[in-house]
Amino acid sequence: MFRKVLIANRGAIACRIVHTLDRMGIASVAVYSEADRHSMHVMRAGESVAIGASPAAENYLKVDAILDAARKTGAEAIHPGYGFLAENPGFADACEQAGIVFIGPKPTHMRAFGLKHRAREVALRSNVPLAPGSGVIRDIAHAMSEAARIGYPVMIKSTAGGGGIGLELVTAPGDIAPLYERVERLARNNFKEAGIFIEKYVARARHIEVQIFGDGKGNVVSLGERDCSAQRRNQKVIEETPAPNLPDQTRAALWDTACRLGQSVNYESAGTVEYLYDAATDEFYFLEVNTRLQVEHGVSEEVNGVDLVEWMVRQAAGEMPPLDQTSIEPKGASIQARLYAEDPGRDFRPSSGLLTHVAWPNDARIETWVQSGSEVSPFYDPMLAKIIVTGVTREEALSKLQTALDATEIGGLETNLDYLRQLSRLDVLARGEMLTRTLQTFAYKADTIEVLAPGTQTTIQDWPGRLGYWAVGVPPSGPMDPLSFRLANRLIGNDEGAAGIETTLSGPTLKFNSDTVICLGGAELIATVDGEPVPYWQAFAVKAGQVLKVAGVKGPGVRAYIAVRGGIDVPNYLGSRSTFTLGKFGGHAGRTLRTGDVLHIGAMPDGASKETS
Repeated sequence: MFRKVLIANRGAIACRIVHTLDRMGIASVAVYSEADRHSMHVMRAGESVAIGASPAAENYLKVDAILDAARKTGAEAIHPGYGFLAENPGFADACEQAGIVFIGPKPTHMRAFGLKHRAREVALRSNVPLAPGSGVIRDIAHAMSEAARIGYPVMIKSTAGGGGIGLELVTAPGDIAPLYERVERLARNNFKEAGIFIEKYVARARHIEVQIFGDGKGNVVSLGERDCSAQRRNQKVIEETPAPNLPDQTRAALWDTACRLGQSVNYESAGTVEYLYDAATDEFYFLEVNTRLQVEHGVSEEVNGVDLVEWMVRQAAGEMPPLDQTSIEPKGASIQARLYAEDPGRDFRPSSGLLTHVAWPNDARIETWVQSGSEVSPFYDPMLAKIIVTGVTREEALSKLQTALDATEIGGLETNLDYLRQLSRLDVLARGEMLTRTLQTFAYKADTIEVLAPGTQTTIQDWPGRLGYWAVGVPPSGPMDPLSFRLANRLIGNDEGAAGIETTLSGPTLKFNSDTVICLGGAELIATVDGEPVPYWQAFAVKAGQVLKVAGVKGPGVRAYIAVRGGIDVPNYLGSRSTFTLGKFGGHAGRTLRTGDVLHIGAMPDGASKETS
């Protein structure tokens, strides 16, 4: 067995690999970029080596820097995780030439399946079902000819890459040229490979994939299938196993064809065979093979009681026990949700900054790289965590997922947490009828307020504030005018201590993304909603899309308050939600509000409506 393994990755997968290596008694080495110098995988690994500046091209994609780190630390093997160099045959070759074991499939397997059109050729020879499609397209004229032969609608696909990049749906001949050029451009920019092919579009498609593992000698086993149909712009959001509403004979055929495909190339290590399943006809078609560990591998581990990272390490070290399909009997159901640093209320714009508060549920498997105080940089994929739950039945697992998402707390920057909470309660998900395009019509309700302009010294406060910490250097905090603050809350039916907005002299400009009721109190400032004056000391309704602008002082005093029905939902820190700007904690991100901040509106007690006056 290896004595020391280097992890050529970052984030949640790097932390996961460190955990498995620790359990196996193998020393771990982390590599890191400047942006990741304080990241969790660096702190948890036995050793760590800096390999470059923050952009990915200057660190986790630098083969020479990673190999040099392995040599300097005496690492005998490298685990690439997923993404970055995980499916790069040149990197695997370089490891072999350096005398370092690459933990993963062989370079020949990566080359056989790395380009989708070549993978289709292997699948065809293995009698794996294929959707009607073309070979590599020469030019636009060829694309138009092939699309006409296959029949519209069709998909234009890049032969390289993944992650939903390089896919376009074409419904009419007039759209071929611009979409062909778009896919070709994306392929060149992202994968340095501009190969394009065309495939028949399946309207009622589900994305089903089979986890396989091979010993490199022709023995390949299946660890079951996963349904990854809940996708947003071809990016997976929720994954589960087993796939719901799948006939037993279809499930068996999926397993069989995936194993047959792996056996045809003597596949070694972990891999995933992806299929498009036509829910209308009960037919499935080969899509591609991912020659690496998948992001969603955890759900397969949960129902099979295995550790795929450990299997990969043992396989690479020559210590993997013989594979036996008869011993693999998945039990129960497991579901995973991907938590991203992105704002679903603003077209899923990526977020970056300081996570001031992170709390995870107890009854869930959490794979993450963040904790309270982590800095999320703009340089990498915005995934913060994978939240994985398991139940005896699918219904139990789905209930656990909803509970786990409700118990998850993230503060400091915007995430897709509320989007996941709403998605987990969709009837179509509960029925197991999710299609790959279902989320295109999912109407997310953003119960939020967007800060268009922050005003002067605008903060989140609650009453009575943070008290009793003078002994450790934290002075009392809370609203400067507690009476006005409490009265404004009471006028809209809130508890008088609910978190609200305090401003000084000149107030903020706020866009409301959902209907609610608010009240202005304290010093009277000039305030309008969509340009129309609004009163002080009176509850009034605002509609989704309306903008509240609180300008300069109109009457005596300087402190004014904006109470929102349900309160402002920010983390509780030292017994209060009040902002202490000097201490850089409490409120929203521990500071005054800034342009672009998103504030979440809290829930009313006992299910009371936020929208009635």
